[in-house]
Amino acid sequence: MRSHDVLIEGYGRIQEEVRAVLDGLSVDDLHARPGDGANSVAWLVWHLTRVQDDHVADAAGFEQVWLAKGWADRFDLPLAKSDTGYGHTPIQVGQVKVDSGELLLGYYDAVHERTLGYLSGLTHTDLDRVVDEGWDPPVTLGVRLVSVLADDLQHVGQAAYVRGLL
Repeated sequence: MRSHDVLIEGYGRIQEEVRAVLDGLSVDDLHARPGDGANSVAWLVWHLTRVQDDHVADAAGFEQVWLAKGWADRFDLPLAKSDTGYGHTPIQVGQVKVDSGELLLGYYDAVHERTLGYLSGLTHTDLDRVVDEGWDPPVTLGVRLVSVLADDLQHVGQAAYVRGLL
């Protein structure tokens, strides 16, 4: 198995879990929060998708699906279009409202497709390319992709937990 095949498999696991979490949830369920400072399923899925979109697009050198494919306009959130949810306050979490799980899934699937297209073209040596020199040691593409993968799996797991509380 090649390096990019391992990454494709990992990112495929995220998609499976996102679909399972969103399946059959009502709009009220999507926005339910188990506590005042807690995140909703809608926010968690939106955030994990925004982070994947932002980080992969930056590393690959292409425009985010959020902007390029009109998803920011479809969601019409009262947040900056560049917002990924990082550091959101409970009030900002509550501002991430969607009309349906299909909207979240549509955006997620578009980002997933773009990500897989990018991953499928990577070579082993591509993964050693430095994509962020703001850290010590500098972050390579491989490290960034694994970081996004781990973050997304953590957030979809949190969304599954919230769903279970419903």
